[in-house]
Amino acid sequence: MTNQNVVVSDPKSTINLAITVHVSDSSIFPTAAQKPPAAPGGYISISRKKLLKNLEINGGARINAWVDSMRASSPTHLKSTPSITDDQGSWILHHPSALDMFEQIIEASKGKQIVMFLDYDGTLSPIVDDPDRAFMSKKMRATVRKLAKCFPTAIVSGRCRDKVYNFVRLAELYYAGSHGMDIKGPAKGSKYKKGSEALIFQPASEFLPMIDEVYKELIEKTKSTPGAKVENNKFCVSVHFRCVDEKKWSELAQVVRSVLKDYPKLRLTQGRKVLEIRPTIKWDKGKALEFLLESLGFANCTDVFPVYIGDDRTDEDAFKVLRERGQGFGILVSKFPKDTNASYSLQEPTQVMDFLQRLVEWKQVSLRGQPRL
Repeated sequence: MTNQNVVVSDPKSTINLAITVHVSDSSIFPTAAQKPPAAPGGYISISRKKLLKNLEINGGARINAWVDSMRASSPTHLKSTPSITDDQGSWILHHPSALDMFEQIIEASKGKQIVMFLDYDGTLSPIVDDPDRAFMSKKMRATVRKLAKCFPTAIVSGRCRDKVYNFVRLAELYYAGSHGMDIKGPAKGSKYKKGSEALIFQPASEFLPMIDEVYKELIEKTKSTPGAKVENNKFCVSVHFRCVDEKKWSELAQVVRSVLKDYPKLRLTQGRKVLEIRPTIKWDKGKALEFLLESLGFANCTDVFPVYIGDDRTDEDAFKVLRERGQGFGILVSKFPKDTNASYSLQEPTQVMDFLQRLVEWKQVSLRGQPRL
């Protein structure tokens, strides 16, 4: 038995209460036969599920609750939370660096097909003030290109698929844009491509006219909020508040809510400094991961090893799927402790690139028949 920190959040305030409970030890490296617990070791936000449910725009959410949640998404606020920073070592113990644990990870994947899933913003590129300038480095692009030659590789992003493709510019990858609501397989150059036609899957096509309407309304109504940027991601709309003065967050949340009250088929979710309007269909990055595995022929296989790397709250849907499947693992990209279903952590995109490069080098050595690293 070990002690575990539990963060209890009061939705009426920004106060976190830290208490200690006893939990049973669990394996860091789960196998298909041994499913990991639903929530990983480390921090468990007891009221988060309830809070997020209450924050649904159609549930009469209070604006101050939204503002509290908007603050929580800010790394600067996470840094200043004593109950988290004081126990960063404990969090790292439960979510160790994927670089430090590389050999153990490779051992866990032995005899299985690794399939790579990568978020874009904050994972392959740094988070920037202007979302239109979230460029990945040439070195990162070269690394991802080599990765795709070694393993089936997909980019899974909240961005519009076309925008992500324009950033990455690698035709041999799978792309899942709009949180997986717009999926397209490789156009060329992938040995993992099945069939002669490119895979295309868009489960929310009927929502396109509605999304366009909301986008146009939000463009007009957010003009009075300096720094707010509205982005049309085809099957969802993103309202970025990274450059908005914190004193204006309540006003911005009220504007978004006023628009969405007329669209009961849309819901509001949140990522890193962004509010996102999505269709109410049961589809997310976790569902996209499962769909892509099935498309690759790994639906019910025990010899597949999916690896998902992401930095955002929306990536938790994919991390959770991997835990429930008892296959592969998730890697959270974050410099600060967060409540997560990921098994491992990396601090920033440069570490992601280092991890991917090590994977490529290991695969190249193993293909040459030399001993594995």
